[in-house]
Amino acid sequence: MKILVVEDENNLLEGISHILEEENYQVDRALNGYDGLQLAKQDIYDVLILDIMLPGMDGFSIVKALRDESIRTPIILLTAKDSVEDRVKGLDLGADDYLIKPFAAPELLARIRVLLRGKGEMVENDLTYGPIKVVESEHDGYINDEKLNLTVKEYLLLEFFIRNKEQILLRDQIFNRIWGFSSEAGLNIVDVYVHHLRKKLASYDVEDYIKTVRGIGFMLKGEETDVSKD
Repeated sequence: MKILVVEDENNLLEGISHILEEENYQVDRALNGYDGLQLAKQDIYDVLILDIMLPGMDGFSIVKALRDESIRTPIILLTAKDSVEDRVKGLDLGADDYLIKPFAAPELLARIRVLLRGKGEMVENDLTYGPIKVVESEHDGYINDEKLNLTVKEYLLLEFFIRNKEQILLRDQIFNRIWGFSSEAGLNIVDVYVHHLRKKLASYDVEDYIKTVRGIGFMLKGEETDVSKD
């Protein structure tokens, strides 16, 4: 699971990030509202944690901008004051939850788990699409009951496809989700790993599930479509 934390107090930002990383979440950070919005618009995160008072753009504006673009990533707002007006405003704009500073780490983690359950994630240990299954506890995939023996990146790629089944994923989106913004790998690494994954699926005649949307990216879809496969 990947989480974006947007908080301008560096000590708090690092503290939250450390707590999340200890729970095996992948964490990206931003110290101001503008950078936070640009990262969040990639639509690669499972949860966003946003401070309300941020330089450049406040948390309310970020929530509104994301919801206006139909980005539905669950959002937890952080506020330094117990203001009913702020809570109501954030929820009305499309935030999913809020926490008042200071807060306890277990409460933050519990709120995240609730939001992920709401997305239908972290409830079962596996995700399926047609004959394809990924098992999170094993970090591997299966076709029916046959194990695929995926590498770490192949597993993450297949998992991301299944979580976003029948949706077009941009190359940039896949790269940033799996390799990260700071990776020195080139964007063509996405095509390389899609090719590797298709080769493993080909043994079970399901490589056609991964469609190429020319010039844009890829999509996991089982039925015939008007997009083409490499």
